[in-house]
Amino acid sequence: MAEEKNIEEELSSPILMAERIRKAVDEAECFKMECCEVGKQVDRLSHMLRSAVRFATSTPSLYEHPLRRIVAEVSKNLERALTLVRKCKHSGVLRRVVTITTSATDFRKVSGVLDASTGDMTWLLSIFDSVASGGIVYSLPPIASNDPMLSWVWSYVAFIQMGPLADRIEAANSLAPLALDNDRNKKIIVEEGGVPPLLRLLKESGSPDAQIAAATALLNLATDQERVHIIAAEHGIPMIVQVLFDSPMRVQIAVANLVASMAEHDHVAQEEFSRENAIRPLVSLLSIDVVLDEPKPNHGKPSIHSIVQNHKQMGKKPSATTTQNQNHSTHSRSSSSSSVYYSDSIGRYGHNKKDRENEKPEVKLELKISCAKALWMLSKGCVSNSRMITETKGLLCLAKLIEKEQGVLQHHCLMTVMEITAAAESNADLRRAAFKTNSPPAKAVVEQLLRMIGEVNSPSLQIAAINSIGSLARTFPARETRVIGPLVTQLANTNMNVAAEAAIALGKFACPENFLCVEHSKAIIEFGGVPPLIRLLRANEQDQFHGLTLLCHLALHVGNSEALERARALTALEGAVRNVAAQNPSLKELISKAIYHLEVYQSGIHPHKQSYVP
Repeated sequence: MAEEKNIEEELSSPILMAERIRKAVDEAECFKMECCEVGKQVDRLSHMLRSAVRFATSTPSLYEHPLRRIVAEVSKNLERALTLVRKCKHSGVLRRVVTITTSATDFRKVSGVLDASTGDMTWLLSIFDSVASGGIVYSLPPIASNDPMLSWVWSYVAFIQMGPLADRIEAANSLAPLALDNDRNKKIIVEEGGVPPLLRLLKESGSPDAQIAAATALLNLATDQERVHIIAAEHGIPMIVQVLFDSPMRVQIAVANLVASMAEHDHVAQEEFSRENAIRPLVSLLSIDVVLDEPKPNHGKPSIHSIVQNHKQMGKKPSATTTQNQNHSTHSRSSSSSSVYYSDSIGRYGHNKKDRENEKPEVKLELKISCAKALWMLSKGCVSNSRMITETKGLLCLAKLIEKEQGVLQHHCLMTVMEITAAAESNADLRRAAFKTNSPPAKAVVEQLLRMIGEVNSPSLQIAAINSIGSLARTFPARETRVIGPLVTQLANTNMNVAAEAAIALGKFACPENFLCVEHSKAIIEFGGVPPLIRLLRANEQDQFHGLTLLCHLALHVGNSEALERARALTALEGAVRNVAAQNPSLKELISKAIYHLEVYQSGIHPHKQSYVP
């Protein structure tokens, strides 16, 4: 109920109690000297409380958390003092009883707690004075003597909320490492109301330093679902997206990192970022200096429709002068393409064009890395965000960056593609819309995935690329055998994780759920997939599972293959029934079917053996 009172009501209670103590001191019949000392302490507290009232009523953005906490403690101690002083009013027999039951020790204890309250109020007023005059207070109030972190958080948050801009920035920069230290500090910052003033500081569009300080502190807080929920509940996501739209690059880097962390830790935040259209500025910023389409010469006179579309894209209306001068500017427009439109669209999501062009290459690279990670986290397990990336030329941009870049940026882009393809695997509509066989972005992505599988000597990148190709298994026609060969090659990879991932991906081509499973199974055998697959069965139990599953599919679909017979696939499966499959009933049943199928063909019952060995 105390939280429901306004701050004036909160402060009026101890002030009235101080008046009652003063009256009780005047009426005291015993321990008069001690009561007078208590009265003096209470007078000091009353004066401080009235000063706090004046500050509270004149400050529109008052930080109330320490004030409420300290005032509640002061009220408790004043009540204790009032009870003691009132005992001293009695005379006669009751006075002798009071003398017996009350001692100087009781007054020393009350005096101690009143001194502590005076110290708390002194600290609180010093915070208020410092906010007005500038300069952060680092002293420790008695109320926080057992937990100094509480007073530091109060000081920093007070300045972030009420101080001048320079002090707000300094306080946010001091709060950020506290949040980074441990989860307890994060909890205190959130519980003591640190999130709303940080979000307000993030809106300081005139000060990039303020925005970066706020974004960094929020990033350090946004490391679990509960705290991300709190940031979102304070309407933080629309604010964050707005800053992402129209801030300098170095601010956008910090904000993109914040988006990535919030999306990573909370699926609800993922969805809200989607609703706030965070994908478009991220893709646009990622595509800075990236040519997304080849130029398409246009030697003829442009149509009125194309002129209108050009101006719409540039955010302008076509004028009569512009239309009359089209013949003179045909050549300059002919060298443009949709990539130019996309580059211009970035202007709506960044600072001004000149600032972007003059920015250092390392800053642009850092921004792309941050945006790529944000897109990765936003697309992770989220179909709606994955769809939005594919609808904003994001696939083509990711393919270009995977091709041209290396290191962290290439990794983040590849991981984003992996998440998008995983979403497409689970969602037929997305799969059909984004990964049509004649789609240039889809072709570009597949080309880069195959290149990463075959040419890159990095198991983590190879695994991500193989995983992506496997997720797209149902999009490839039977004639598209070029995706099978690189996967079969990786079955023999010395890194067992890569080999197992290849078996998983090929299993998606050969599984019965794939309409072209028979054709793909034939292609796997034709590319020599059986020998390395048999060797994979000697690996650990998990890798054996994937290898056995693929081998069973091959046996069921192309059981008459001489390659399976020469590799003694039947013997391998019979051994697996006794060993690995004993603990997995579903796999045991699949192996039993495969064994029966191979026995039918290899016993000569089927008259038409065919070889699919190259």
